[in-house]
Amino acid sequence: MTQTLPLAGAPQQVNAIGLTRKDYLGNPTTLCQGCGHNSIANQIITACYEMSIPPEKIVKFSGIGCSSKSPNYFLNRSFGFNGLHGRMPSVATGALFADITLHAIGVSGDGDTASIGMGQFKHVVRRNVDMLYIVENNGVYGLTKGQFSATAEVGLELKKQGVNQYMPVDICMEAIAANATFVARSFAGDPKQVKELLKAAIAHRGIAVFDIISPCVTFNNQENAYHSYTWGKDHEAPLHELLFVPARDEIMIEDIEPGATLEVELHDGSVIVLKKLERDYNPTHRWEALKMLEEAQRNNWLVTGLIYVESNRPSFTDTFHLVDTPLNRLTEKDLRPAPETIEMVNRMMF
Repeated sequence: MTQTLPLAGAPQQVNAIGLTRKDYLGNPTTLCQGCGHNSIANQIITACYEMSIPPEKIVKFSGIGCSSKSPNYFLNRSFGFNGLHGRMPSVATGALFADITLHAIGVSGDGDTASIGMGQFKHVVRRNVDMLYIVENNGVYGLTKGQFSATAEVGLELKKQGVNQYMPVDICMEAIAANATFVARSFAGDPKQVKELLKAAIAHRGIAVFDIISPCVTFNNQENAYHSYTWGKDHEAPLHELLFVPARDEIMIEDIEPGATLEVELHDGSVIVLKKLERDYNPTHRWEALKMLEEAQRNNWLVTGLIYVESNRPSFTDTFHLVDTPLNRLTEKDLRPAPETIEMVNRMMF
């Protein structure tokens, strides 16, 4: 919901909490012109603005690499942590345990996640930590001059690096294998799909892994490279048309042909509406998701869309039954046990 803000000059649109899109901007980017990461940052800005989330209720996390610089380019009013290489999940887990009221956006890269950070990635996923985990995936280490990353396709040839001889890590397959509750993939060159998937991922309760193919225009943008703009445009195979519908109170009457759409309700009442394209695919079936990814890998398809979602599993913090007040706001009086409790413990010990 947006409305016009009556100011002098050109009218500005405001969202449901009275903020303009400018309130969600970050610093000017220092990444290469045309970098896919910049497009993703713009869609994060738009998604948070359209969802009317106060920037102060969002916390950003990142590790090391070109991707991990990008949180500086969106949500200036949000607090952020830039961690060590591959260690972003640990920082995020601790911060979100301390304050369960925050929306978390973690931005990592294929090197930061699939190489040095793979162990931490698998554990943050299996714990179902309540955060959006974005992997800006370009197949190279762009910040250190374009070495192959763990997601680079076998046979990729780069001018200064030779030929890659190793099979790639598939971020989405690894996430599903680790029991992620939300897995999606998109292409930075498809901003509409990226924005709708971002909204759904932010609304999801639990870990939302979002692998975004984000071409490196400096080191890995040859037409035959799987992480290039040209290859992505030519090989993108969307699973469905996607629409995110915010939480609603009114009764909705279905007037669409049975089987034409699939609605997936998230924990907060918001809904993801999927319109089938050429294939009959259900993202709530875990093994079907893995089968589809394996088929796409064999056929060199860049399959994009919502790959898997499970909306009823408790998140990491839900399993600890934390109090509503964030732990970092509890006073000494709240934390100190009552005298009778201490006496009871002492009687049990002696």
